Amino acid sequence: MPRRRQPTARQERLGIELRKLRETAGLKAREAAALVGSDSAQISQMESGIAGVSEERVRSLAAHYSCTDEELIEALVAMTTDRTRGWWEKYRGLLPAPFLDLAELEHHATYRLDVEFLHVPGLFQTEDYARAVFSHRVPRLPDNELELRVRHRMERKAVVAESAVPFKAVIHEAALRIRVGDRAAARAQLTRILELSETDHVTVRVIPFDLDSFAGATNAMMYVGGAVPKLDTAVRDAPHGVGFIDSAPQLGTFRTLFHMVEAVSLEPIRSRDFIHQLAKEL
Repeated sequence: MPRRRQPTARQERLGIELRKLRETAGLKAREAAALVGSDSAQISQMESGIAGVSEERVRSLAAHYSCTDEELIEALVAMTTDRTRGWWEKYRGLLPAPFLDLAELEHHATYRLDVEFLHVPGLFQTEDYARAVFSHRVPRLPDNELELRVRHRMERKAVVAESAVPFKAVIHEAALRIRVGDRAAARAQLTRILELSETDHVTVRVIPFDLDSFAGATNAMMYVGGAVPKLDTAVRDAPHGVGFIDSAPQLGTFRTLFHMVEAVSLEPIRSRDFIHQLAKEL
């Protein structure tokens, strides 16, 4: 298969999982290559996502690695045979690659867990809210680039609005009270969260300011469920860019952190009442 100049995060993840299987089997790249009639350079390229890999090759490698996790193998096969060109592809070359990678990750999600302390979760944001967030970037974005980012975020929202993928969001009161736009925009944003919270697949919980002994305000996260638990991904959004986390121990930590935050937040019904009251105060 031809080499890729810039593999997507999903293509890189497939390679990462193949490397994990090889390392678990205790094999070096040259030893794995010998088993499938290849060379170590090609194995390295597959494991970095630079080179594609066929369904036959995935199954062959899994067999040589003595992998008996059939669900994982089928999930990896699905990743290599998927030829989906999603809506995000029209932004390729116009927006940084992580924007597209995040949209693709969400497209394949089986569930989503978000924790936010200073901003409303991206998939809940109204157009005015998103525009205000992107407008605050330093250095300032040219108008055309700003509008591209807003439009991309609005299209990402279809994952929540048009699918039944379970979505749990825990939002701190600070994020609900901070006005990134004007009063009208803040009221519209709270109304949007209330609308989403009333759908069957979305659960919204609030952490109020007056919660005693809460020290977890640094644990904002996006956690995206994969086809199997081993393909889950945690996403950290930092000033220097988006990071995709696939390490099993780290994923376990993020799941634990989410459940800790979820456990101390208000119940969904009380959270809706809380948000409704905030909206009335505006």
